Amino acid sequence: MDWTMALAGLGVGIIVGLTGMGGGALMTPILVLLFHVNPVAAISSDLAASAVMKPFGGAVHARRGTVNWRLVGWLCAGSVPSAFLGVLLLRLLGDDESVQHTLKVALGAALLLAAAGMLLKAWTARRTGDGPPAEIVVRPVPTLLIGIAGGLVVGLTSVGSGSLIIVALLALYPRLRANDLVGTDLVQAVPLVTAAALGHAFFGDLHLDIAGAVVLGSIPGVLIGSRISSRAPGGLVRSALIIVLLASSLKLFDLPTQVVGAVAGGAALIAIGLGLSRRYRKPAPAPAPDRETISA
Repeated sequence: MDWTMALAGLGVGIIVGLTGMGGGALMTPILVLLFHVNPVAAISSDLAASAVMKPFGGAVHARRGTVNWRLVGWLCAGSVPSAFLGVLLLRLLGDDESVQHTLKVALGAALLLAAAGMLLKAWTARRTGDGPPAEIVVRPVPTLLIGIAGGLVVGLTSVGSGSLIIVALLALYPRLRANDLVGTDLVQAVPLVTAAALGHAFFGDLHLDIAGAVVLGSIPGVLIGSRISSRAPGGLVRSALIIVLLASSLKLFDLPTQVVGAVAGGAALIAIGLGLSRRYRKPAPAPAPDRETISA
């Protein structure tokens, strides 16, 4: 058992539980770049670990009531069959590197747009706060299409079960709270990554020792992250989402790990600074009473 790999799984599990994303976009590059795992084995092992890890995080959100089950149903109706189709398509394409690269760059651009959109949403919500949960009217056909696209990309690249779905849900349901967004995404990802993992296990190269080490660390990690995100203020979850979106997009552009770490660390420091400034900002003084009112 590689305990350093389990420790990496713990860190990624916390991120997945907190934001609903980062599994494929972070764990697969970590396995390939830091542990020198074969890319096919890394993809298969990461998907298998996610299939075990994400139900734990989803269960926490389900108990807290931060899951939109109608959205989950329509997403899974499209994503599960298309995940198998994505694995088959990958085999037919012969693992074409140009196809993989094009998909990764397109997904990276989508993540950057999503991060910008969340920044804009956070800026406009500063004065109004998070408020009570908004009533979401589910749109079946667009949601089904999101599931189909997400499943196809996951089957092809192992990336997107969280990141791509969250980007699309943000665009389609802008009033969905950050906590509900994370919970819904975690639950819908369970059957999606399970379908993709089964497909890759049948066609690919699944290493149980690698998957086991990742699972050992990721289960407590996702439980910790999910407990935080299900109870935390929406602003905290939004900040974490923006940072992970930014880091994942840069990693998908194949930038060096040092650059990704520096940018993500800088964004985290900025978020902490803004949070502290709002926390300790002095409230505006109350207006002085009118002299005429006092004399009366």
